[in-house]
Amino acid sequence: MTALSLQQATIIVEAALRKARETGCAPLAVAVLDAGGHLKAFAREDGAGIVRPQIAIGKAWGALGMGVGTRALARRVAEQPQLQPFFASLSALSEGRIVPVPGGVLIRDAGAVGISGDTSDKDEACALAGIEAAKLAGDGG
Repeated sequence: MTALSLQQATIIVEAALRKARETGCAPLAVAVLDAGGHLKAFAREDGAGIVRPQIAIGKAWGALGMGVGTRALARRVAEQPQLQPFFASLSALSEGRIVPVPGGVLIRDAGAVGISGDTSDKDEACALAGIEAAKLAGDGG
């Protein structure tokens, strides 16, 4: 397991926000967690909604906890409706910290990034841009 440095986490946040501004995204919240699920870096842009931080952390925490990007979790829920009780249980067990929609991206062997504020696809694209800028490998699912 690779340790995620504060410098790398900061690069991820800054590059994700830069991508958001370049692509006209709504104001975002960006959370970077280390491999242990601890918040390593975070930013909430002016104008981002009041629950965006919790959603961003939930996306990152869900990706990290389940070992896949949250796009894969969303796909599982959509393709296998019988799994909805399972995901409801996961949500309850994790005290609501698992958000199974795109925008939670694993940083291979180092942690996860969660972004909330725009569409899930745009959130995920910004997360991947941040991870790439830090010269790490991301997996959105």
